[in-house]
Amino acid sequence: MTTSGPPPRLPDPGHSGPTVLRIVLGTQLRRMREANGVTREQAGDHIRASHAKISRLELGRVGFKERDIADLLTLYGVTDQRERDEFMDLVTQANAPGWWQHYGDMLPSWFEMYLRLEQAASVIRTFQVQFVPGLLQTEDYARSVIVAGHQGESVEDIDRRVQLRMTRQKLLTEPGSPRLWAVVDEAALRRPFGPPRVMRSQLDHLMHMVEMPNVSVQVLPFRFGGHAAAGGPFTILRFAEPDLPDIVYLEQLTSAVYLEKRSEVESYLAVMERVCVQAETPARSAEMLMRIRQDL
Repeated sequence: MTTSGPPPRLPDPGHSGPTVLRIVLGTQLRRMREANGVTREQAGDHIRASHAKISRLELGRVGFKERDIADLLTLYGVTDQRERDEFMDLVTQANAPGWWQHYGDMLPSWFEMYLRLEQAASVIRTFQVQFVPGLLQTEDYARSVIVAGHQGESVEDIDRRVQLRMTRQKLLTEPGSPRLWAVVDEAALRRPFGPPRVMRSQLDHLMHMVEMPNVSVQVLPFRFGGHAAAGGPFTILRFAEPDLPDIVYLEQLTSAVYLEKRSEVESYLAVMERVCVQAETPARSAEMLMRIRQDL
């Protein structure tokens, strides 16, 4: 059994982080499987696993076991040693742990996946109703939000959750940082988390952040009434790697949903575009932030 056509194009490890490598390698595995007419069930049987595991591997949702990948390459007819070695070298890099592994004991797997995608994204578009976006929160505001959602946890665990959120924000100032485009409902800016000084500081921070070239914030005012995103908050992640589709992230109370079917993503993109049109422009939003700040 041999693959048809040229060997798969592999990502450049010098310009791809572990998350991008994992997803792209998963995509290449799917293409090789389909080119050879192998079903997910057959591939799963070959590595002593379920078809569901093959699906997770191909989506880049789980780490790669080198033995499994080597067996799949054999099944898919990849016999050239140079090609195998190149693929396996990238597998090793894709399995590199992220900085968030230090917080692994408190990170559910569904949110760890989001952190991986967030780190790899080139554009992050988010609509938020209840909170200021996590990437734009001050430490005191983040602490108030986290305490409200994790009542009963120890001070030490709360401190670690806050530090995790603060560490996440570094990606906005690092080389190759993504563009963050946030639409925030006025309710999120007026709902107090902590005493007035915390909210004043949070609004000051937002006004500072919107001066960054890669950060845009639009406010959706109360006076506009109903809006296109009545279904709730969501985030759309876009990647520079052409093999990676946009992904919609929907966070729930104890889990999350990741949408990547083209029709589903396009529906959310259309909603995001309508919300951006309904919201104040970035310049008028900055003025609105100042007015809300003066009301406190």
